[in-house]
Amino acid sequence: MGKKKWIKTLVVGLLLMVFSTYFYTVNSSGLFYFVEGPLQDTLRGAKSLDERQPDDRIKIVKIDEKSLSAIGKFPWDRSTYAQVIEKLEQSGAAAIGIDVVLAEPSKNPADDKALADVLAKYSNIILPVQINYPSKQQSAGELVPERIDYPSSTLTTKRDQMAHINVFVDKDGKARKLPVGLPDEKGTYIPAFSVALANFVLDDNEKVKRDGATGEWKRGNVVLPTNDRNQVTTEFFTQPRQKVDATTGYELLSFVDVLNSTKPLPLKGSIVLVGPFVTAMQDEYPTPISSVKMFGIEIHANMIQTLLESVFFKDVSKSAGIAIILLISLLAIFLFEKFNGKTALFIFLGIFVAYGIVWLGFYSIGSTFLPLVYPQFALVTIYVWSLVSHYLEERKERNRVTGIFGRFVSKTVVDELLQSGEDVKLGGSRKDISLIFVDIRGFTPMSERLEPEQVIQVLNEYLDVCTKAIFKFNGTLDKFIGDGVMAMFGAPIEYENHPEMAVRAAIEMKSQADILEQKLIKNYGIGVKFGLGINSGPAVVGNIGSEDLRLDYTAIGDTVNLSARLESNAKPGQILISEQTYERVKGLFEIESIGEIKVKGKEKPVAVYEVIGHIKK
Repeated sequence: MGKKKWIKTLVVGLLLMVFSTYFYTVNSSGLFYFVEGPLQDTLRGAKSLDERQPDDRIKIVKIDEKSLSAIGKFPWDRSTYAQVIEKLEQSGAAAIGIDVVLAEPSKNPADDKALADVLAKYSNIILPVQINYPSKQQSAGELVPERIDYPSSTLTTKRDQMAHINVFVDKDGKARKLPVGLPDEKGTYIPAFSVALANFVLDDNEKVKRDGATGEWKRGNVVLPTNDRNQVTTEFFTQPRQKVDATTGYELLSFVDVLNSTKPLPLKGSIVLVGPFVTAMQDEYPTPISSVKMFGIEIHANMIQTLLESVFFKDVSKSAGIAIILLISLLAIFLFEKFNGKTALFIFLGIFVAYGIVWLGFYSIGSTFLPLVYPQFALVTIYVWSLVSHYLEERKERNRVTGIFGRFVSKTVVDELLQSGEDVKLGGSRKDISLIFVDIRGFTPMSERLEPEQVIQVLNEYLDVCTKAIFKFNGTLDKFIGDGVMAMFGAPIEYENHPEMAVRAAIEMKSQADILEQKLIKNYGIGVKFGLGINSGPAVVGNIGSEDLRLDYTAIGDTVNLSARLESNAKPGQILISEQTYERVKGLFEIESIGEIKVKGKEKPVAVYEVIGHIKK
């Protein structure tokens, strides 16, 4: 391949690679998140629900329709929460999380005091902090709060008893990740609800915390795979609103049942989450595992188990993803430029499928997601470009060949030959054709009187007349023979009326030669005429010569020889045809018999006819 073509291919391929990289890095989710996300969801959902079981240490006390009917409309008195917390503590709960925002003081100070006393009595209780953000941050990745709703000051909640309950959804509205920590107004990080509760049951050397020096969040010594918003992906161990059985669902307790219990519940060592479990309270989110929304309390429960088991799926770094796109793109550029047709198609399918297998393997073995859509987008676009590029190159080459071949046969013949897909057989094939031999009479005397440059000019004008007439009637220019011309009709494209076309071409040559003769007489004082011979019949037509060095597309045989002999016997301005041609065109033209003549190479005289012209109407 030429250097220029390589450069063009490389430039276009790299441009497509840049587009793919841009789409991958345009935001944290990438431009094609609506494709990439669901593909990952499908894989994660299958693995999470088939291979993982809910942790029986996690319990949910639900604020449900039953509780609302029994206790009354929301919000409830703070003393109600204090009573439930006491029941849970007496049952041996390891940690208790209240997923109800209590930012405003109660109308009854005694209610706040009852809950404040319980919070002061037990250190394993977490109250929620709701962080509110503006609709748009000033810069990407920034997390500057607009307002933070802390527990009411009347509850005298300690700092280590607070945790944020924020759930960030992706662009498609689904909750896939939870921020393990978010900064407050002063930049101090508030841990997530799930982090604070999980830390109550994790050993000291495994607790989740932020490294102030590096800004990394770690579980013990293991760095959590967070993104630029401190989010880690939640693994889901349950379906939304799934009832508990031997293997599925967190145990669900109704708030009112706990409130009315008279003896300790089986909650020893459990993490208990208390929160809304009814649609009317508007605390539910779409998730990647189900079309049914999941309550916020369920999402926190799943995140707690994710932290306890330290099972995180992660995306490779952006730099690694870009490197993958670069590698796939360069490989595609090289292979698709080197190969085309079916080979390129098999290569394309092979790379496409192989990368899909690699993508599956990385997640199955290492819970790591490589970018899928973006490298394959680069692969597809580069392959499509290669198809277009090769097509354009083939069109260019076809036009070049057509241009060259068009110097030998008419454009109509070239087009028909290309459309038919017919190959010209090496060694030739037998065809029924008509041949014209043309010679300029008086050329030698003229060349003696004119300058060499003038002779060439006159010869070119006469040959141009011959060529145009041949092409006009779909003939094939075989060769120039000095001041003569040989042409075929009926090859390589077969025409049943090739004798008629040959005669029409001869008449056209004669008429145009008469016009040219008048011009020469005026300019040089001398004119010349054509002598033409036409014969029709079988001949061997094909490539004659050396296969490795040179081939000449021509016709050979007795039919060709007789046509040449007729031309040599023709007088200036005379068109002679054989009996074979005459039998096929009689009645179409004005033809006169001139009897039999003796021609070289024939033992017996042959019948010869002269074409006078078209039949006058």
